[in-house]
Amino acid sequence: MPEQNWNEHKTRKQYIDKLLFNSKWGPIVSFDDGKAYGHASVEEYPTQTGPCDYVLFHAKRPLAAVEGKKVSVGPQNVLQQAQRYARGFQKSPFTFGEYHLPFIYSTNGKIIWFQDLRHPLNRSREITAIHTPNALEELLSRDEETAKAWLRNNAIDNPVLRPYQKEAIAAIEQAIADRKRNMLVAMATGTGKTFTIINLIYRLMKSGLAKRVLFLVDRRALAAQAVTALASFEAEPGLKFDKCYEVYSQRFRREDLDEDIKFDPKVLPTEYLTDPKSRDSFMYVCTIQRMRINLFGQEGMFGVASGDLEEDEEAEKLDIPIHAFDVVIADECHRGYTAQEESKWREVLKHFDGIRIGLTATPAAHTMAFFKEVAFRYEYERAVKEGYLVDYDAVSIKSDITVNGAFLKEGEEVGLKDTKTGQLVFDILEDERLLEPESNEAEWTAPDRNKKIVKELKKYLLSQEESLGHFPKTLIFADNDLPHTSHSDQLVDILRDEFNRGDAFVQKITGSPTVDRPLQRIREFRNRQNPGIVVTVDMLSTGVDVPKIENIVFLRSVKSRILFEQMMGRGTRLCPEINKTHFTVFDCFGGTLLEYFKQTTSITAEAPVKPTKTIQEIVQAIANNQSRAYNIRVLSKRLQRISKNITQESRNEFNYILGEDIADFAMKLDEKLSKDWAGTMKILQGEAFLHLCENYQRPKREFIIAESAEDYVASEVIFRAADGKELKPADYLKMFEEFVKKNPEHIDAIDILLNRPRDFHTDELKALREKLATKPDNLIDKFNERNLRRAYNKELADIVSIIRHAAKNEDLLTVETRIERALATVKARHHFTDGQEKWLELIQRHLVANLLIEKDDIDSLPIFTRQGMNYTKLNRIFEGKLDELLKEINEAVLT
Repeated sequence: MPEQNWNEHKTRKQYIDKLLFNSKWGPIVSFDDGKAYGHASVEEYPTQTGPCDYVLFHAKRPLAAVEGKKVSVGPQNVLQQAQRYARGFQKSPFTFGEYHLPFIYSTNGKIIWFQDLRHPLNRSREITAIHTPNALEELLSRDEETAKAWLRNNAIDNPVLRPYQKEAIAAIEQAIADRKRNMLVAMATGTGKTFTIINLIYRLMKSGLAKRVLFLVDRRALAAQAVTALASFEAEPGLKFDKCYEVYSQRFRREDLDEDIKFDPKVLPTEYLTDPKSRDSFMYVCTIQRMRINLFGQEGMFGVASGDLEEDEEAEKLDIPIHAFDVVIADECHRGYTAQEESKWREVLKHFDGIRIGLTATPAAHTMAFFKEVAFRYEYERAVKEGYLVDYDAVSIKSDITVNGAFLKEGEEVGLKDTKTGQLVFDILEDERLLEPESNEAEWTAPDRNKKIVKELKKYLLSQEESLGHFPKTLIFADNDLPHTSHSDQLVDILRDEFNRGDAFVQKITGSPTVDRPLQRIREFRNRQNPGIVVTVDMLSTGVDVPKIENIVFLRSVKSRILFEQMMGRGTRLCPEINKTHFTVFDCFGGTLLEYFKQTTSITAEAPVKPTKTIQEIVQAIANNQSRAYNIRVLSKRLQRISKNITQESRNEFNYILGEDIADFAMKLDEKLSKDWAGTMKILQGEAFLHLCENYQRPKREFIIAESAEDYVASEVIFRAADGKELKPADYLKMFEEFVKKNPEHIDAIDILLNRPRDFHTDELKALREKLATKPDNLIDKFNERNLRRAYNKELADIVSIIRHAAKNEDLLTVETRIERALATVKARHHFTDGQEKWLELIQRHLVANLLIEKDDIDSLPIFTRQGMNYTKLNRIFEGKLDELLKEINEAVLT
């Protein structure tokens, strides 16, 4: 009999009794009037409101009521019946308002619901197992209200915390005070999620609200980073976190840790997981992959892009109770891009009956669905505005081949590379051929495209190097790193040729086995001068902190909002060491990548990609009449797809099994099943057919190298409007020129500069710069000097030239040219002595840096005071005419 038809009694005997035994609630005994129970699950226990299915006794006290239902009944609402028994329970040592039992459960053997009745606001919740006796005793001994009072009464006063980090901690603590048990913290990449959460963990443990904390990450390297951060965090004066509370981790490799790490992380004893005790206070950091193996075993494990699965080969399945951790923190909780992966993550998080906190920079729909509550959000735009992250400039690099593909003519020579062996042969085309842009770098490559894009990129990087005084660290996202056809390898080779600074200057860091110790390479990228340029695919897309990155280059098309934001996040971090003010994004798809994401919000609606069912699963669904018509159509399409990608040898094998060509069989599948269900299903379910469907020979895949395809590549900077619209430099400058011409009466500094330059002083110059930095409201990229110089393609143009050019179409001058011309004008009107000329040279140097000069500058600026000069002395040198001379110089500068 199918289990959905079982009655309640059979469900209890087959499933619910096992749940109780597995949680150490045996023996299960029938109620015996007058008998005192020490430790047992007592069936049909009488109450004033009816017999309870099970009452759980431990240490001679009744701790919980369990109401069982048959499998076909959902147990959530059944808790009301258990509440009734808790109200009617007699001779109990407990009283919690109207209830005389502290805890209740309802279950159908598959799903379990639980409620703590000690406080009227406690929410019922679904759990994965019934608590053990020790777990319920520990719950009873906890004084949550006192712990919450400690959090309320002790200020979040770590002076190192930034204001928004204090906000985050306060918001999480308030959510916990409001009895929330699932919450999401969304903080932009680079804003210190880990540091914030370590401060929170310390407060939760100090207050007594949490004793055992699990910190889950998705890569071994990130676990090492978290343990390092805990070891360096000063929780109390003179005491690091790991001296206040025990910190454990899984086993690391030497290369997981920074070279200067001086501590040895402690590996968690197994009994801390399998037999948690209320006296133990500790934090455990591990990967979610390892924890899933500990909970469910190796079967069904999923891979991750980082290639870190080998770390867990020694992991084993353990019997870990649901109360092993009070707080579970999931870092980068947006991860899991397929439905299968996401379900595995959920299994791990749902196992533990603790407060669950998800950390992410890019919350997704499936993340929101699990955590439900967004306790705190700190987005990129706010972080930039408050000065904790840097903004970005955008450059569009447009390639004809990227947009249109490559058209090869008859008679042209192409290279054909065997994707399995790497063997390269050359062939002459006997007909014209269009190489589609969508398959570029997957099925074919045009080396000229990559070379010209790199040349265009080089112009910007060398210009940056000249203006910054150092080479800007650059991260390039390539399309792939496949054996023999690697786009990453091709780019590395071109970049090394183009920059000619040695192999160490350009490095590849991917999960490929061809990369030696990739984690060490990442640390070198972060801490050393070389490499200056790194090519990756997605290994550096998340969880990697390299603040010195000043350029992000997209040579890989991205459709996932989550992945795009994570990639962009590699450039957002502050870096005072190099005086980083912004980073630059190079969109090598002609600006279409930035355009694609311009309107999307920081919460994406994209769900995990659903895995494709196997043909065997589809056949079984047809056999079971599950969505029969739909699955027949799916199978027909799948077989048609096979027929188009199969060798002659495998086609003949299908012919032998099916009695006809696979394409004909697929086309007539529905008809065949209607006429001969048993015979057709026998073929479909046959071992030979199913084996061949998975293992048929595919044609040898050749990768085309279109050496003769020439590309045209151009680039331009991009400006952003508040509505997400992208503006070309000409459009941006048109807006600026209109702004200047229409607003002089609203911005005094512009009016004075254009019409009364003699009255324009340093205060007006400061006011002008401040106004332009905040105007207009409909632009993200405001009219500041840096943006205007980029738009005019005049990196050294001065603000006065820019304003006068916009208003009166005067020449754009560099500041040096403007100052030289102004002083030449002044000198033509006067005869200066050699001594005066010497001081005019210092004045000129000051003007190049500051544009104007005031009387007070002479007394306060080192350029003068170091020479022992002040205004009085200099005025004597210029025969009492210095004040008028400075005004004349300023006016000459401004006209």
